[in-house]
Amino acid sequence: MVLAIETDNLRKSYGDVDALQGLDLAVEEGEFFGLLGPNGAGKTTFISILTGLVRKSGGEASVFGYDVEADYQQARDAIGVAPQEFNVDRFFPIKEVLMHKAGYHGIGTEEASRRADAALKKVGIYDKRDTRFDWLSGGMKRRLLLARAIVTEPDLLILDEPTAGVDVQLRRDLWNIITEMNEEGTTILLTTHYIEEAERLCDRVAIMNEGKKVTVASPDDLMDQGVDNITITLRDPPKTAPDVAVDGVESVELKQGRVVVRAHRAGSVAPDVLLALDDAGHEVVDLDISRTSLEEVFVSLTNGQESTNGDRPPAGAKQEAPR
Repeated sequence: MVLAIETDNLRKSYGDVDALQGLDLAVEEGEFFGLLGPNGAGKTTFISILTGLVRKSGGEASVFGYDVEADYQQARDAIGVAPQEFNVDRFFPIKEVLMHKAGYHGIGTEEASRRADAALKKVGIYDKRDTRFDWLSGGMKRRLLLARAIVTEPDLLILDEPTAGVDVQLRRDLWNIITEMNEEGTTILLTTHYIEEAERLCDRVAIMNEGKKVTVASPDDLMDQGVDNITITLRDPPKTAPDVAVDGVESVELKQGRVVVRAHRAGSVAPDVLLALDDAGHEVVDLDISRTSLEEVFVSLTNGQESTNGDRPPAGAKQEAPR
């Protein structure tokens, strides 16, 4: 099976700065794949290589089997990108913006017009088709970026922080649109700083840090790597933490008269914890399980690192697109 995205030892350096350090990644066709990492992790550089804005320093990268440099046209035609930043021609009505985009990919005028109408309807701004970009609200501008990304009907849709700065309702609207596209077969690559967004939408998530892949797993599997809390109220609160000798238990503490058990995969461990307490003569009157969040796992895996420089090229660094 041909992978939607495949990289092997992908590297990119800007002078002495290594933005990507041997990235190996495989995204399956039809997958909803999340890319998480602190600023400076290499996410933007990775997307820029896939889309031809930056030349790699080494390694391999392909989209649906097409090398992003040797087969640039085929690879680029398969991709639609909704960037984080607004980079739209402000002097044309937005339908014309979409038609121009379709034209760049060899789509004829009549078909481009049909696709532009369809894309604007899909994102909910068809009634603004004759409006210039500058006259749109912030939310409508974000919808337009998505419409421009899908007007070519791409097999791979790359969304770079698609809901940054939008209100809750628009975020849910955009979630519904891209989820529907994924269900129809479009492969989605999502970068986001909203951890709950990746947790809700993605089949798998790659966590990057300092230009390297830290791990790839489903959100549930990632959360299983964390430590959950089992908070137990006993009929007669003990003066010291009881002994709970159960596999998977990391620690047992007494907090404000309640027993707090820290354990991996608390849902499966809890029955054995209750049995151990019962065997020790304790009567349980209440139990609450607080599962670790994907955000906590993310912070743990990246050591809480957050760069203020982002992973864009250093000032003065030369960017060279494929010819």
